[in-house]
Amino acid sequence: MSQSPTLPKVFVARQIFPEGIERLKTFALVDYNDQQLPLAPAELALRLSDVDGALVTGSERIDLNAIEGARRLKIVSNMIVGFNNLDIQVLTQRNILATNTPDVLTDTTADMGFMLLMAAARRLSESERWLRDGQWKNWSLGGRLGVDVHHSTIGIMGMGRIGQAIAKRALAFGMDVIYYNRTRLPSDIETSYQATYVSKEELLQRADHVMLVMPYVPENHHLIGAKELALMKPTATLINLARGGIVDENALAQALKEHVIFAAGLDVYEGEPDVNPRLLEVSNIVLAPHIGSATKKTRLAMMHLAIDNLMAGLQEQRPPSLINTEVWKRN
Repeated sequence: MSQSPTLPKVFVARQIFPEGIERLKTFALVDYNDQQLPLAPAELALRLSDVDGALVTGSERIDLNAIEGARRLKIVSNMIVGFNNLDIQVLTQRNILATNTPDVLTDTTADMGFMLLMAAARRLSESERWLRDGQWKNWSLGGRLGVDVHHSTIGIMGMGRIGQAIAKRALAFGMDVIYYNRTRLPSDIETSYQATYVSKEELLQRADHVMLVMPYVPENHHLIGAKELALMKPTATLINLARGGIVDENALAQALKEHVIFAAGLDVYEGEPDVNPRLLEVSNIVLAPHIGSATKKTRLAMMHLAIDNLMAGLQEQRPPSLINTEVWKRN
């Protein structure tokens, strides 16, 4: 009598939608941390020590300490588009595939970026708090004045998928689009978004609204600090849709307090879920709890793409969203 093949074992590090767990169970044994809070590093390492694959989120740091005892681990599937929580060098050295979930959240995240931009420019959060506090007594010609979005200049730092989706929305508002990127885009893409490539310094000086959507890499740490904020117009807004570490939050809080810039909108934070208390002390800022991709449709798509990646890797097929392609080529 032939034995049935042994199912691979996978670890799911955080609570996901029930249909995702049911799908995983069709091809693997599932160790499921059905909690909304991340595991402590020691517990995470223990759970990874005897599995073939892992489904993780941005809150799990997958580094040497996490995988040192994970002798069976073949693939780590990150259920977000960013991957600064993964030590790609260590995973590659250990011959472990790493994947993420690009594309499926592009438009939803771009919508969020534009929402933050408009809310910051028109002082929406500040005005709502003012209203709720019972301070609205009468209409005033000079009351609650913001700055225009339409027919202004948007400066996009990071002109990848999400940056281009933001540029598309900006054109509908009659905005001039300038951008800064590690590499200049092909001329046909620039033409399609009517986008002009400029230096970082020129972008900061010219833009009425600065939108950060570049990936977090070590060289981008505190890319926007006191020096960069001082280059911006006093009527400008800064929107961070990328990663918290790109902005020096102490410098930003000081710039907002002193009205070096007009306003800011943040969806990401350097120490999240902890928020720098200095940001909570200024009124001219819109704060969101990392909800850029937070629609049911998009989060389901992210989950299923992460499962597609995991399934492919465990079945010795190339995952759709492979990050460290050299591991695949090596094998």
